[in-house]
Amino acid sequence: MNAICLFLSPTDDIEDATVNKIALWLCTFTLSVSVSAVLLLPISILSNEVLLMFPHSYYMQWLNGSLIHGLWNLVFLFSNLSLVFLMPFAYFFTESEGFAGSRKGVMARVYEAVVLLLLLALLVLGIVWVASAFLHDNAARKSLYDLWDCYLPYLYSGISLFGVLLLLLCTPFGLSRMFSVTGSLLVKPRLLEDVEDTLSCTTFEEDSLYRKLSCKCPLHTPSKASPWQRNLGYPLVMLVLLSLTVMCVLMVCFNVLELLLDETAMPRGMEDPHLGMASFSMFGSLGAAVQVVLILYLMLSSVVGFYSSSLFCGLLPRAKDTNLTQIIANCVSLLILSSALPVFSRTLGITRFDLLGDFGRYNWLGNFYTVFLYNMLFAFLTSASLIKTSKSTLSLDSCSISVPLQGPISRWAGHTGN
Repeated sequence: MNAICLFLSPTDDIEDATVNKIALWLCTFTLSVSVSAVLLLPISILSNEVLLMFPHSYYMQWLNGSLIHGLWNLVFLFSNLSLVFLMPFAYFFTESEGFAGSRKGVMARVYEAVVLLLLLALLVLGIVWVASAFLHDNAARKSLYDLWDCYLPYLYSGISLFGVLLLLLCTPFGLSRMFSVTGSLLVKPRLLEDVEDTLSCTTFEEDSLYRKLSCKCPLHTPSKASPWQRNLGYPLVMLVLLSLTVMCVLMVCFNVLELLLDETAMPRGMEDPHLGMASFSMFGSLGAAVQVVLILYLMLSSVVGFYSSSLFCGLLPRAKDTNLTQIIANCVSLLILSSALPVFSRTLGITRFDLLGDFGRYNWLGNFYTVFLYNMLFAFLTSASLIKTSKSTLSLDSCSISVPLQGPISRWAGHTGN
């Protein structure tokens, strides 16, 4: 919660401060569910390898399939709770002022937020009921008694489908952006040129610009970087990023071949995941470790791509300058992305562990053409983004140090010229 407070705009009103505190508690809970959804799949893969290494250890018997299945059911429940109730309530609570004629205060806001939440729940329930009747034409679906067993999982499956489609768009773009984002944090090498001589010519200009721009964020100085950081760190990090990206593309291409040849490659939810029976990778523990790294790398890339896209870049939180509505929108977006990560990883064949929960019983995961097209689109978009950015990011041009100064120079020159 303290980390979220770093981005929230300060307020002097006591009532608004109380409302913000309650809403921040709900946002903190939602982010905790998001982190759990991200980490549960890697932890499950690692737990399986630990059980294979120590099959008869008494201290490892608590790691089993029923535990993972129960944890995923809790994540599934809390994700439903956060998306359907907590986050809409937090938004209505922060925007409400109480009904006309009622006494002002926090409880008046609570009453208005609850009424609006009930109306929204009825609206969404009606939409889901109509969609279920059209898509399935099942008499049992026309009854409201199966709300918990049918409508909420069906609604969450639709939200997860939206998250999987969002990951399809954001992840390839994020994989390409990872090179530029990581490169901006490192000192790029300059070959066939005297770096110290060039830096001595720009030192005075740098110092003058930093004072006049009043930049609050710390800027790294290339002169403080050691020769090892300049000439080895940047190429090594870029090589690691390139290797991970190429590995993702190769695994997706291999999964496409498996879809064409083997029916078991289709993602299907398992009722009770059996841990400790066999490794989830054909390369054993090393392959499982690579799967964990790739899953976390894809999640990080999807977040980078999400905040780098033109549609969602406005949601990027800023320290002490982010309103509560924007924080709620960020929490909802991260929860949608993280809860779709297990489905995303299994659909692309990054792992064979079917941590799908109730998603596995819906038709869109069992449709061969949908899964096949999804894999082909991801491989094509990632390859296109990689080819487009690899030449510019991996080339060691001689202007790599002076380029970051061009933006501040041009903006300051235009400001002083006016």
